[in-house]
Amino acid sequence: MATAQPPAIQKKPISWTNIALGAFIQTFEVSTLGQPFEVLKTHMAAHRGESLKSAIRKTYARGGLAGFYQGLIPWAWIEASTKGGVLLFASSEIEYLFRRQGFSPAAAGAFGGMFGGVAQAYTTMGFCTFMKTVEVTKHKNPAGDVSTWKTAADVFKREGIVGLNKGVSAVAVRQMTNWGSRLGIARVTESLIKGKDTSRKLTTMERLLSSVVGGSLACWNQPIEVIRVEMQSQAKAVDRPANLNIWTTAKYIYGQSGFLGFYRGVTPRIMLSTYLTVCMVFGGDQLKAYVAERTANKN
Repeated sequence: MATAQPPAIQKKPISWTNIALGAFIQTFEVSTLGQPFEVLKTHMAAHRGESLKSAIRKTYARGGLAGFYQGLIPWAWIEASTKGGVLLFASSEIEYLFRRQGFSPAAAGAFGGMFGGVAQAYTTMGFCTFMKTVEVTKHKNPAGDVSTWKTAADVFKREGIVGLNKGVSAVAVRQMTNWGSRLGIARVTESLIKGKDTSRKLTTMERLLSSVVGGSLACWNQPIEVIRVEMQSQAKAVDRPANLNIWTTAKYIYGQSGFLGFYRGVTPRIMLSTYLTVCMVFGGDQLKAYVAERTANKN
């Protein structure tokens, strides 16, 4: 008895609309629940002795409900609109190319996510993540509550453009592992749900569940995020190394907070990652299918 063959991967033109779709989805995500989760996990990564309850209380004390949206305008909007477009475009094209070469959906999704994540980091995210982290950690600066622009200007005078992109290597590693895991695990989950019937179309709830699983399990790389936050933090502790890189920052965090210090902020990050993956993977797939259907109907 012949086994069912998976559907052929049809040739398609490059979908430039994915840039606009990605920008829209990511901006929606960060403007709703994304930024509050981002602020909380950044606060906890920078203040590794504090609990989630303490982070919520201190964030609220800094500015009420608006405190949970620190850095949203303009930095998070700039970052979200640019990195969302880069991610959805690059990951979709790479995932498609790997599927054409015969790779499984999980492997193609992982490679697409990894490439898209690295492309995000080096094209749009270095400066924006730096400025967002400055917003959340500037109160740790002994010089007082210096404006974000003043801090950026001071860093630029001292270190040039490299200083404004401090931590971009950690951002690149984080984004590569983030989206490789999110897309890869989401596609693995989809395959497990389909079972032997690889041609079966998943229901909306099944695709949503796959994104939730992909987002939550992708947080295994929390140590990289804690390292990134420390590299971009405005803290000026006496024992803090002057020239931070990934390895010296990791040694400093371990010496200060031990192994568990690398997992500070993991709870809000799981919430953020789950919500972000639902928006970008589930929402992205839904919108891409909708646009493709509309385009096909027009033709």
